[in-house]
Amino acid sequence: MATPRRERNPEGRPQNGRPRDGLGRPLPRGSEGVERIPDDVQLPPVESLVRAQQLLDDGMPFHAHEILEGTWKISTPTERALWQGLAQLAVGLTHLLRGNRVGATSLLTQGRDRIGTYAEAPHDIDIAGLMRWADLLVTALDRGESPVPTVPHLTHRRQFT
Repeated sequence: MATPRRERNPEGRPQNGRPRDGLGRPLPRGSEGVERIPDDVQLPPVESLVRAQQLLDDGMPFHAHEILEGTWKISTPTERALWQGLAQLAVGLTHLLRGNRVGATSLLTQGRDRIGTYAEAPHDIDIAGLMRWADLLVTALDRGESPVPTVPHLTHRRQFT
């Protein structure tokens, strides 16, 4: 039996063309999924924070993670761990909502630890608030509870001007 060929984008890079649900899970071919975030998305920091917050508010943390990951890939060396940590928090929330407690605990902890190294975060990112949010979830998970997560606020301001 032949191995199926992997889908590729026009540049020849691997790409999964299957539709996805709001939590990023692949759906069967032909299903209607949510709009995908392009694999090569790379937004500047403020635009990334606005778009990621919209996706978090809409209950799509996996897609917020994709936005934040794109910014992580193009960030300056001094901000790289910050963007990686933000992406990990979003995907940690994704795992929690999918029911993967171990993955959620691991990624929320890693994300919290990464952003925690920034005493003064750029772009008005709410480091202290995000750390409290992650700590509450991780503590509940460690106790064996099933926390119902609130939507994290990436910045001190809810609306950007």
